[in-house]
Amino acid sequence: MKITVRIIQVLVGVLFIFSGLIKAIDPLGLAYKMEEFFQLWNTSLAEGHLFAKSALIAFLSFWNEHSLFLALFMISLEIATGVALLLGWMKRFVLTMLLILIVFFAFLTGYAYLSGKFTNCGCFGDCLPITPLTSFTKDIVLLVMILFLIIGKRYILSVSSRTFRSTVVVVCLLLSIFLQWYVLNYLPLIDCLPMKKGNNISEQMKPPKNAIPSVYETRLVYQNTKTGALKDMSQEEYNNSKIWEDSAWKWKETKTKLIRQGTDAPKLTNFSLTTLSGTDTTEAILSDSNYLVLYYVNLPSKNSKLIDEDFLKAVNNKGIQNFFVTTSRESFDSSKQNSVFTCDGTVFRIAARVNPTIYLLKHGTIINKWPLKKIDEATKFINEVKK
Repeated sequence: MKITVRIIQVLVGVLFIFSGLIKAIDPLGLAYKMEEFFQLWNTSLAEGHLFAKSALIAFLSFWNEHSLFLALFMISLEIATGVALLLGWMKRFVLTMLLILIVFFAFLTGYAYLSGKFTNCGCFGDCLPITPLTSFTKDIVLLVMILFLIIGKRYILSVSSRTFRSTVVVVCLLLSIFLQWYVLNYLPLIDCLPMKKGNNISEQMKPPKNAIPSVYETRLVYQNTKTGALKDMSQEEYNNSKIWEDSAWKWKETKTKLIRQGTDAPKLTNFSLTTLSGTDTTEAILSDSNYLVLYYVNLPSKNSKLIDEDFLKAVNNKGIQNFFVTTSRESFDSSKQNSVFTCDGTVFRIAARVNPTIYLLKHGTIINKWPLKKIDEATKFINEVKK
């Protein structure tokens, strides 16, 4: 049993560290995924009749508003507990934390799988998307392994001295916090998003090559006008029932049900660029053979600074057109209506992991992208661009 416990100790520790690190390179991605969960739960609660639903909705709304803090906390805890387990630091406390974490994760992935409303639960971020079923299975296996570690706690190997273990855990915790602070200000270290450097936006809007199409089923819902009873039928069941011959049954709705999730979903959906006057310029921008700068920014007020003067000078000297892309059109006055585009909120979240984010495009391909904190680097790059 001793050998088994120590093998599981390493496996669980490494997996938690890996899971935390791959999310730490883009903590906003996890925060947005958590928002999806909270919003879905609140919608379900609002439509139901659960006791104290108002209090639960308020509780979930609070965490929805603080999803980034929750994501940062969960990621840091995941990494720190993984390191602590590998070192054998404070076994009882660490195993309790791991158990709480894995039960929470199993609940989320179980809901994602059973609800059928998620294609990726975000457990390994955007760099390693896995299906909810795979993730839920993984969490159940981890739960069993952690319970086994709890039973065989006395066999968990402790490395070096207690002071050394404590120091390493604290250092790793601080490094994980610093890593997340960095990417929240300077963009992810490893960009796995569809709008990353080198990608062509038009290609990202198409289904992947050799994709497996999703399978859907059309179902007909009929309602009995006398009793209110409903019948939900497949096309074959409908044909066999001859329900249309009974005047008591009336058609209520036709719905489409997902039977098997395919791989044909584009990586980027709802991408559009619309002027403040309502003109769709998406195709014109993505097909332009000249360099273009898109400045993804949401501003709190009209008086906020839009762009660095040196960068704007470099862009103008190269004859490069530049446009602002936003979801908060009220931040721009009507005089800028030809240089401001509005976009879908979800696409903005993908494009601007740091707000603002600057894009250099040509033929719809992302030549480069920068956060505002790297504006000097962006200015230098623009100055070196050949017309």
